[in-house]
Amino acid sequence: MIRGLIISNRVLGSALGAAVALVAVPANAANTTGTAKAVIVKNLSFFDVEDLEFGAFLSGATAGTVVVTPANVRTATGGVTLVGGPVSQPARFAGKGTINQLVAISMQSTPTTITRVGGTQTMIVETYVIGSTPTAVLTTVPRNFRITGVAGIFNFPIGATLRVNANQTPGDYVGTFSVTLNYL
Repeated sequence: MIRGLIISNRVLGSALGAAVALVAVPANAANTTGTAKAVIVKNLSFFDVEDLEFGAFLSGATAGTVVVTPANVRTATGGVTLVGGPVSQPARFAGKGTINQLVAISMQSTPTTITRVGGTQTMIVETYVIGSTPTAVLTTVPRNFRITGVAGIFNFPIGATLRVNANQTPGDYVGTFSVTLNYL
């Protein structure tokens, strides 16, 4: 899954005001639930570990981009201003084969459209980059990689570029992308 959050200056100011107000309020007891997950890895398997997160940013009067690299370096161009809030992260995938086995990795399609939750506004995610040495752009054409781990277990991050339109509507944007892996 891909996530990106756009906030406006007005919302940011309100959030900061709310945070200050929370400090002055006495503590109350609360109860919530969490989620526990486990994955048992079998041979020739492949699964997602973490979602691609672009984090929070402001959209300006000109279009721009947010880039999250496989090493989780986040940058912005054009009218986009990065702000705190949800942390960015590359997507992460893992699997198990055998040492020295080749795997072919590709994207099902690129670019990917993400849509504002509760709305119809969209943004485009493109230029998916796998965290190999050296890094490589993933496309619909498979790229071969060799499993180097003695146990055959491997994992890899994928970063990407988010195209942000001028004056993009604030909100939480989500979408999905598919990675295809073939054991050779």
